[in-house]
Amino acid sequence: MKITLLGTGNPAPSLKRMGPGYMVSVGKDVIIFDHGPGSHHRLLETGTRATDVTHSFFTHLHYDHFVDFPRLLLTRWDHGAGQIPELKVYGPRPIKDLTDKLIGPEGVFGPDIEARTKWEASLYVYHARGGKDPRLPPAPEVREIGKGDMIETDHWRVRAVEVPHAQPYLTCLALRLDTDAGSMVYTGDSGPSKALEKLAEGCDVLIHMCSHISGSVDDDATRIGTSGHLEAARTAAAAGARRLVASHIYNQFDRPGIRERTIAEMARIYGGVIVFGEDLMELSADPEAPGDFL
Repeated sequence: MKITLLGTGNPAPSLKRMGPGYMVSVGKDVIIFDHGPGSHHRLLETGTRATDVTHSFFTHLHYDHFVDFPRLLLTRWDHGAGQIPELKVYGPRPIKDLTDKLIGPEGVFGPDIEARTKWEASLYVYHARGGKDPRLPPAPEVREIGKGDMIETDHWRVRAVEVPHAQPYLTCLALRLDTDAGSMVYTGDSGPSKALEKLAEGCDVLIHMCSHISGSVDDDATRIGTSGHLEAARTAAAAGARRLVASHIYNQFDRPGIRERTIAEMARIYGGVIVFGEDLMELSADPEAPGDFL
């Protein structure tokens, strides 16, 4: 199992940190967890093509977590030329309706898809890529998931729990991936949560929202629905996670001395390995692996 941090940022535009996005390679499967702005560009920087991606999971439908989904979906369909299985998509409601409004006949990209399936020049490219007639529109396999749901294949399984964030407006999930090679938990955007602690029990890698310096926020809804550096450390400690990866990072953490101070404060709470995520960082499930894949 190889974990690649495609985007470790947040809604604030940044050239250093793209929007939230994570890629996990398990055997022949390439699984995407969220696909925020710029994360598809990072995907390409790893040498991975849209056509290599087999499954995509979404924790919630804030734009900074899925705005590159149409790019993944349409590029994969276009360059796959009808020769690869449809993308398998999982996420909370209303992911089905959202997908239809993107690529359905009346969707935002409906006219584009119609042109690419009927226009002679587009069909010429399609045939050159090995496509056979008739050219069909994209038809991803979309499944809506919620708390307690599990998706299982021969090589891995993903479990979902609901976590506090933007309810009641959005359903917000945390996801756990278990494989023979190890386990990863991705919090999505979440405040402190007993359900999250239970989901993350004993995991090898906990990718945790770390959006602010704890104590710097004076708003109840933000404290309930998001996590700062100390909240992330407490969750990792309560869960007994082997490694904590801080992500969804704002630029306040990147000031000289601030990151070092916050890591030291986290280490007083959590005794495992602490990593501040960076775009394109590659990790294995083993926190003791020297250099991981670097």
